[in-house]
Amino acid sequence: MTGNVDIGRLIAPVNRLAGVGPGRADRLAHLLGRESAAETRIFDLLNHLPSGISDRRTLVKVADAPERGTATYTVRITGHEASRTPKGPVRAFGEDETGKLAIVFFRGGYKWIVGALPVGEWVRVSGDTTWRDGRPQVIHPDATAIVDGPDAPIGPGFGLEPTYPMTQGLTPGVLAGAIGAALEMLADIPEWLDGALMTRESWPGFADAYRTVHRPEEVGDILPTSPARRRLAYDELLASQLALAIVRDRERTRRGKARRWDPAAIDALEASLPFALTPSQRLAIAEVSADLAAEHRMTRLVQGDVGSGKTMVAMVAAAMAAGDGGQTAIMAPTDLVARQHYETLARFLEPQGVPVRLLTGRISDAERARAMADLADGAAKVAVGTHALFQGAVEFADLALVVVDEQHRFGVSQRMALTQKGPTSDLLVMTATPIPRTLVLASYGDMDVSRLTDKPAGRQPIETRVVSDTRLGDIIERLRAAIGRGEKAYWVCPLVEPGEESELTAAVSRHKVLTERLGPVVGLVHGKTPLGEREDVMAAFKDGDVSVLVATTVVEVGVDVPDATIMVIENAERFGLSQLHQLRGRVGRGSKPSTCLLLYRSPLGAVARQRLDTMRATNDGFRIAEDDLKLRGEGELLGTRQSGAPQFHVADLDRDGDLLQMASDDARLVVATDRDLTGERGRPLRALLTLYERRRVIERLRSG
Repeated sequence: MTGNVDIGRLIAPVNRLAGVGPGRADRLAHLLGRESAAETRIFDLLNHLPSGISDRRTLVKVADAPERGTATYTVRITGHEASRTPKGPVRAFGEDETGKLAIVFFRGGYKWIVGALPVGEWVRVSGDTTWRDGRPQVIHPDATAIVDGPDAPIGPGFGLEPTYPMTQGLTPGVLAGAIGAALEMLADIPEWLDGALMTRESWPGFADAYRTVHRPEEVGDILPTSPARRRLAYDELLASQLALAIVRDRERTRRGKARRWDPAAIDALEASLPFALTPSQRLAIAEVSADLAAEHRMTRLVQGDVGSGKTMVAMVAAAMAAGDGGQTAIMAPTDLVARQHYETLARFLEPQGVPVRLLTGRISDAERARAMADLADGAAKVAVGTHALFQGAVEFADLALVVVDEQHRFGVSQRMALTQKGPTSDLLVMTATPIPRTLVLASYGDMDVSRLTDKPAGRQPIETRVVSDTRLGDIIERLRAAIGRGEKAYWVCPLVEPGEESELTAAVSRHKVLTERLGPVVGLVHGKTPLGEREDVMAAFKDGDVSVLVATTVVEVGVDVPDATIMVIENAERFGLSQLHQLRGRVGRGSKPSTCLLLYRSPLGAVARQRLDTMRATNDGFRIAEDDLKLRGEGELLGTRQSGAPQFHVADLDRDGDLLQMASDDARLVVATDRDLTGERGRPLRALLTLYERRRVIERLRSG
């Protein structure tokens, strides 16, 4: 390995390649998912891996021509046919001992075709076979060559040819040429992987891996399980895990403040609760307690299924911080959720001498002024709010703990703005989205993780039924009976109004139908509802006269409505598993039995049926998340992904989970032994981080 790693050629724009002008660069940017040609790098082109392969090595007799597909023939040219129209096809005809083949060109002209494929010559031709007038034909062959006879050996151009995802305006030949030019930039790249690992896994070097995948010698070379593809997947995962390990290392070594509190006060708080904490809540609280008592800053993710009691963990953590004189800021995704947290925390904390304040955009100016004054002088120990919490005017006397509820609803900059109000503040992130272990490792590897795996006592299981939408009338009558018993129901639709997918029932039209059948007890919220109006309707559903709430997925993260016992999800086959589970979790929050009805429209595809069957079979959110990862992949699973979450091009978290764990262990070992990446392996690893665009991490390394 060398000290200075020159990868400038790989991170240069694609327009540096021969034959790639402005137009082609723009089309390549579109193909590779980049915003502009200037942002599209030669390395991006190398990571556009083949999706298939054409095998031109096997010769086929004309009589054995496939109905459709790539085939290679050797025929003697017997004649030509000029086009009957200016833009019509020119044909050359050839035959072997079994039949006749037409070779069709729409470009090139009659004279060129006659010269290129002369009568009497044996010609090898390969391309996509179709049929016309009972005869096989190859239109615009991918490869042609004059050969010595029918038994001539396979020559250049008739081997294995990878095929790629394409975009309009690019031809396979142009893309292959650009990729070939990019491969030439791979010379002399120092190796960053451990030699023993490469030997154990039989992995090729970095440059050889790309050459193998783009210029395969065997069909298996392009498969995800091939040594070359596995090595490239590992590189991508290692870059991600190394970036997270560096961030984690820097965060853990930033000095925090060790907090001390009276354990008797925490025992008194727990004794005041009308329920017992679950074992996983107790474990999470113990982990948080150890973090708060340590010198380093806490960065912990608490993930638990809907209704698993994350708020209680945050409340106990806030009480611990308050016991040392510190303050806690709890940031909720909506005004209504913030009010719900405020009511819960104030009910339990204030009798223990821990003042709680609410700070949202919908409180009065006088309330805001009092809350801000109490936070600034330290009289208030807990602030619960929305975006209003991180506005510049809000000051804390001693912000010890920041709690972020539903992390993916906030940008990283918003979270950082709040943590900066307390230079030594600890961070606790909560999410009700069950996340598979591999995705936790990939996206939250810079955090310690606590999992709440059991439900509080008294929670009723939710019965899930899969029902055809032809039984709509029966379901509406069931809602009428539930309303008569004082119960409430959600009705979720996937669209706001009819549009391109007009076969889907829109929330607005469903609201109209239900109002006609059930009366003025039906409310409506969707993404286009003004925020204030949405909050009012949700409040009326929780405490007022609205008994049925028709909504889009804006209710996925919402308030607790203990009286809600029925969840109807229309066109359930169009939702992902994790989203279905999140929506189902909005009911079953009281003491009454609850039901989730998954309405589907026939016919159901295999994947949709598997998804609905999984929902019916289990209420375990973590199992559902693992199944969802298999069905949908990591790209969709978190919905609105947190800023900076990895988007993998080569690796697949479901398929390559073993590589992810290896990469995580490797990255942590590297940081533990060479935290500034200045050693023999560390210097090439800096190049890896640059290639995979972990620039912020490189800056952290430079700044220490």
